[in-house]
Amino acid sequence: MTAPVTKNDRITVYIEDLTHDGAGVAKVDGFPLFIQGGLPEEKAQVHVLKTLKNYGFAKIIEIIEPSPYRVEAPCPIFNQCGGCQLQHMSYEGQMTWKQNMVANVMKRIGKIDVPVHPVKGMTEPWHYRNKAQIPFGLNGEVPVAGFYKTKSHAIVDTDRCLIQSGEADAILAGLKPRLWALGLTPYNEQTKTGSLRHVVVRTAKTTNQVMVVLVTKGRKLKKKEEIIDVIRELVPNVTSIMQNINGQDTNVIFGNDTNLLWGEEVIEDHIGDVRFEISARSFYQVNPIQTKVLYDQALEYAALTGEETVIDAYCGIGTISLFLAKNAKSVMGVEIVPQAIEDAKRNAKLNGFTNTFFEAGPAEEVIPRWYKEGKTADVLMVDPPRKGCDEALLNTILEQKPKKVVYVSCNPATLARDLRILEDGGYKTQEVQPVDMFPHTAHCEAVAWLELV
Repeated sequence: MTAPVTKNDRITVYIEDLTHDGAGVAKVDGFPLFIQGGLPEEKAQVHVLKTLKNYGFAKIIEIIEPSPYRVEAPCPIFNQCGGCQLQHMSYEGQMTWKQNMVANVMKRIGKIDVPVHPVKGMTEPWHYRNKAQIPFGLNGEVPVAGFYKTKSHAIVDTDRCLIQSGEADAILAGLKPRLWALGLTPYNEQTKTGSLRHVVVRTAKTTNQVMVVLVTKGRKLKKKEEIIDVIRELVPNVTSIMQNINGQDTNVIFGNDTNLLWGEEVIEDHIGDVRFEISARSFYQVNPIQTKVLYDQALEYAALTGEETVIDAYCGIGTISLFLAKNAKSVMGVEIVPQAIEDAKRNAKLNGFTNTFFEAGPAEEVIPRWYKEGKTADVLMVDPPRKGCDEALLNTILEQKPKKVVYVSCNPATLARDLRILEDGGYKTQEVQPVDMFPHTAHCEAVAWLELV
């Protein structure tokens, strides 16, 4: 395709859609232009920034006809921070776009004509995150902390975030001016000097317990007691203060070594009536209110009567497994991360479940072995990472043929791809229910229900 526009052109376009990361999409003679900040149903004058073989990029000069869903973004750093992509779109508009997006990928990628229901959203779509990962750095001699710019490791300095907890805001605003006095030198990624890399704040919505984790380059804390006192002053309901040591030159936040500074080593939260202990590095859904909505939907599709055996592939720390265990004869979970399996076993014991079994290993290897050992499933639950199900696991499903598959997805595109493979292998997708786990972002989760034909 020869691009019908060139760099520095100024043209008027109609924005039709959004990309998976929230940029507007306009087409000029079929040639896609990606426009940051654009919204569907908008007419705008844009400046072409760059063109490649099959697409280009542009920025808005003037909005001629605004989208009916355009609003003023309430966050003062919305245009710099990479955390949210859709604050300039009303929540009603976000729900409409997310439903259409899921339905479109089902048809375009999956070639599936399936009912896609309206998105289950939040009554109050702010301050929903129970985990904040706050990078600390320096601007000259001045400590900065906040969030990274889009596709960058430059820190946007701020004192609050509209989707994080109040406790995270208290740490964000209150710790910065006291760092020098506490002997906590902010880490410099370029020179590899300094001490404090991140502060992670985890809040338990149902118990009001809070964990604060200092991620430092080295083990030594010169003024440990003073640091503890300041954190307890800033967050009076803190119940756990931890230190994680990460001396590696890496983008990964946590190192392997975590130790207790004050209080308890875990905090406890509930999803419905299931209890979970959360450690500094545990995986736990960041929006517990919508997690219950998501898991209730998975439970509804599983339609358990108490007689079924369920296999939960990609079980993590057992969050879905334990939800299912209440209504199943037995649940077997598999997860490749050994620490997550230990967490799952501990959480099963915490809740008094005796009908669960967890094993560490690749699902595509463990599940076929279980079948050979006679451990078959009536219902298979999958909740894979964004890349979707491993090809070997999809082949395992098609070989073992459980009667029902419930697929929980954080990426509608890979969900549609995998549903196509399962349909070609003898399954029928009954319906898909999107759930908004991350308001004001372009992400959307979905639950699909498949039956063996």
